[in-house]
Amino acid sequence: MSRIGYTLAILASSVLASACTDDINAPVDQPAGSTAGNEESTFDHENDYISPWELLDRLAKEGPPRYTSRVHSCPKIRYRTMGEVLKGVGINPANTAAVSAGDLYRNGMNALGGPNYANRIRENIAVTTSGASRAFDIYAAGADEVITAFANNTIARCPGAQLFDASNACRPEGITCLLGVPATTRHLEYCNLTVNGATDTTVGKRLAVAALLAAANTCE
Repeated sequence: MSRIGYTLAILASSVLASACTDDINAPVDQPAGSTAGNEESTFDHENDYISPWELLDRLAKEGPPRYTSRVHSCPKIRYRTMGEVLKGVGINPANTAAVSAGDLYRNGMNALGGPNYANRIRENIAVTTSGASRAFDIYAAGADEVITAFANNTIARCPGAQLFDASNACRPEGITCLLGVPATTRHLEYCNLTVNGATDTTVGKRLAVAALLAAANTCE
């Protein structure tokens, strides 16, 4: 058979094959209990869309995505900044006593993501599990130092501020000093609830101080 004959035979066979497969694409009823879904068994995806005017209004109020992604991000507090924060609330970051806030701070630089200049490694500004855990431990360990500093009026940035009064109730000026923002009614309620709900007043005060410091200096 000539080359032209082979070509004609291939074309004819392909046409016949396509004609024989017309029934393959015919719809087939699925049996009961199969994986075929319907309006009752599948999620109804809403095809809502935002109008251009709503989008423009959102951009005018919130700013473009490249701006909001920076403003609303949640980086961790830097290592050196954390040391200054501890000193500002009456905690000694140079304390060498075992398991003190200063000891946990100085020996926890790697866990807190501090920089390693010798190996040319920059500081990690992302929030990590180890960094958050170590920060919470530092605030809990330093709570007694904070309470003592307020009682002795040795916090320079908040002269005369009281954290707890004679009846162990939380004071708004003390909470404001810890948070760096004006204390709200919810802050007072939370602080008093923590103090009164603990096994004893001393433990309650420690928990309240640690929780307030953690809330002020972490993303929690």
